[in-house]
Amino acid sequence: MNIEMERVLIVDDHSLVRDGMRSLLEISFPECEILEAGALTEAVDALSRGDEVDMVLLDLNIPDVTRFSGLTELRDNFPSVPVVMVSGQLDRITVREALAAGAAGFVPKSLKRNEIVEALRQVLEGEIYIPEFLGEEDDASREASLTLARIDTLTPQQTVVLRHLVNGKLNKQIAYELNVSMTTVKAHVSAILQKLHAYSRTHAVILANRAGFS
Repeated sequence: MNIEMERVLIVDDHSLVRDGMRSLLEISFPECEILEAGALTEAVDALSRGDEVDMVLLDLNIPDVTRFSGLTELRDNFPSVPVVMVSGQLDRITVREALAAGAAGFVPKSLKRNEIVEALRQVLEGEIYIPEFLGEEDDASREASLTLARIDTLTPQQTVVLRHLVNGKLNKQIAYELNVSMTTVKAHVSAILQKLHAYSRTHAVILANRAGFS
């Protein structure tokens, strides 16, 4: 059963783009209340008023943000609200940086209407949407891109610990080399598993190796 969207905030400085997205949402999610903002400040004001939304659709290039500063501000101030980047700019680096900055998905404006709806449904279901950009990517490439984006969210210390895990080090060896307690290492490992969506340290190592992390 599909999860229905009850309220969404569209953030784009072009009214024609907002109108187009509104039309798509009204058809696909007829019960959804649609809020609009032409700038990040307007979006922050709306969310600060307590207007709870299922997601924010944020254009990458609105005037009062610099690249991902808008995404970062929304994630910092409203961490429970999924933010989906919407952009005409499409390349692997941009998508990876957006996901690493906390985006719940990256939706190219060039997608067909049904593909946009499917992308938004994936986000509603708690998934992260990654487009098939720069030509067709196989599942392994898409998984690697997503893993690298998640690795980018690790703290410097967690990244070091992950590197030790990949090199086959045990917790006690990592603790010795980093001069920290076993409890600290275990906390780092737990955080790594959570951020990489891995169910075990072995799974985390497999994901990291497949993504080319070293």
